[in-house]
Order: sequence, then structure tokens, then C-alpha cells
Amino acid sequence: MASVKDVARHAGVSVATVSRVLNDSVPVLPGTRDRVLAAVAELGYRPNAVARSLRTDATRTIGLVIGDILNPFFTELARAVEDEARALGYSVVIGNADERPDRQDHYVGTLLERRVDGLLLCPTAEVTPLVRDMVRDGRPLVFLDRTLPGLDVPAVRVDGGAAIAELVRHLYALGHRRVAFITGPALLSTGRERTEAFTAAMRAHGLPVRPEYLEAGDFQAASGRAGAARLLDLPEPPDAIFVGDNLMALGALDEIRARGLRIPQDVALACYDDLPWFTHLDPPVTAVAQPVRELGRRAVRVLAGRMEGRAVSSVVLPARLVVRRSCGEPDGGGPA
Repeated sequence: MASVKDVARHAGVSVATVSRVLNDSVPVLPGTRDRVLAAVAELGYRPNAVARSLRTDATRTIGLVIGDILNPFFTELARAVEDEARALGYSVVIGNADERPDRQDHYVGTLLERRVDGLLLCPTAEVTPLVRDMVRDGRPLVFLDRTLPGLDVPAVRVDGGAAIAELVRHLYALGHRRVAFITGPALLSTGRERTEAFTAAMRAHGLPVRPEYLEAGDFQAASGRAGAARLLDLPEPPDAIFVGDNLMALGALDEIRARGLRIPQDVALACYDDLPWFTHLDPPVTAVAQPVRELGRRAVRVLAGRMEGRAVSSVVLPARLVVRRSCGEPDGGGPA
């Protein structure tokens, strides 16, 4: 695909002149303008949203594109980003990708056209052309919660490996041996990481990772319910189900209750991602909690560093296990 430099070379002008013609920002001699437009047509050059948004003036605005606004994790994360950005003097414009690459790029392009100073992106599974353009052009971009392979972009995320290992150890100590996992999407970094951590922890305790005990979900409640139904229909159902995010856990909870099963007497339930109302359920749900507010705060500060031209590094925060009573813990469970 032709670049703006290719157009400039073909027309015998500078890149700045090509930009002036395409943006119609400064008068250009008619002959020069004609040569640039002819080169654009001959090379099939198509200006992208990244190039159109190049500028020298700051807007004190940052963009945030999240995976799914209905997911309480992302709702809390967006609030944390907004609070920290406001404290630094920035406004935040939010786009909801709904876990769709096309919708993600729609919002990325829109935010760039609005001339945001930088972008926080919870990327979908695919490396899309627009995101690749941003990386190539050196725009201030920080990945939040998730990463994409092959792109040199600072990321602020949570490592739940140690907390998942602690959960499996906790389940083992409570006597659970048939432990199932409703996973997140394998195409998402978060889905892969949680599955890898779970399988490693199971093997560390000598517990088999039975294929029928791994149900693929999509971080939506319906997939959690469907996964729980398939697990509970097995000839030898699990005695504990670990669910890869909060929405899927709510779906699994619905299925368990619809069957008249008791938690934890008939089946234990644990979840990755804590929710404030988990403490109000009967029994309260044992969960792996992410430091969501700190995640949002650190992401804004890393992005601010990039926007100011400073060298920044990725940030990895630890998750923690919150023990309650949904896995057969003694009354009193653990710290909420």
C-alpha cells in the first residue's frame, strides 16, 4: 500500500506539501496541487485516520476504547481512567468496541479524527490495519488490560497467574478434585493467560486437566450459562467450577440455581473478576480480584508519559484471591 512518502516522491514535492493538498489547509500552486492529486490517483493512495489527525496543537483529550461497556470490569475501569485523567487535566472520550474488531476501529478512527492527544485501547483479538497504522506512525498508544502479539506498544495489565494458582491450591485443600474451568476466548490474551495459569496450577497439584472439564466461553453471561449446563450434564460432573470472568460467572450461577443445585454443597463456584455484590450473594462468591482502579490510574500515567515524549515501560499488576464461602469454606470464609 502506497504511503504519503511515496506520493511525495512520485509528485516531486515534500511530504508537507502533500499534507497541505490533502487537508486543504494552506494554499498550494495549482500545478503542484495537480501533480499531487495525480500521484494520489496513480498510486492508489488512501489517507488513513492516523495521517489525517497529525497536528502540533494539543486538545487535552484522551480516547479510551473498551471491550464491553456492559461488563462491570470495564465500567469500573472506565471510571478509574476518567478520574485519573481529570486529575491530570484531561477529558476522556469513550468508545465501546463490543468485542468486535470493526467496531473497535470505527471508534479508534473517530477518536483520531477528533484529535485526541493519546489513546488507551483494550484491544480485540485481531491486529487491525488502523491499530497497526498507529504503531507505525508513533502515535501515543497504550494497551490496557490486554496485549496484541507482534506490536511494540506499552501495556498496563494484570497478571492473575499467582492468584489462580492460589485458588487451585485452595480448592485442593477443601477436597475438590474434579475442577472444571469455563475459559475466556483463546484469541484474547486475557483468555489465554488465565487458561494457561489454571492448567499449570492443576498439574502442579497432580490433578488431571480433563478436556471435558474445559468449556470455552466468550466473556458473556450466555456462554457461562451454556458452559455450566454442559459441565453439569456430564456423566461425572465437576465438584467445582472456576469461571473466567464475572459475566460468565453470573450465567453459570443462573444455570446452577435453575437446576435447584446448592452452592457449595452440590457444586462449588469461583470466579475470575470480583464484583461488589458478590459479598451479598448467598453464599458470597470466592473470586480472584483485579486491582481495577490502580489499573486505570497507572494506564493514564503511562499514556501521559508517552504524550509528553518520555520513555515509558509496561506495567504488570498482581491479582489477589478473595476467599468467601462459595467453595465449601468454613463459616467466615476469609477476607472480603
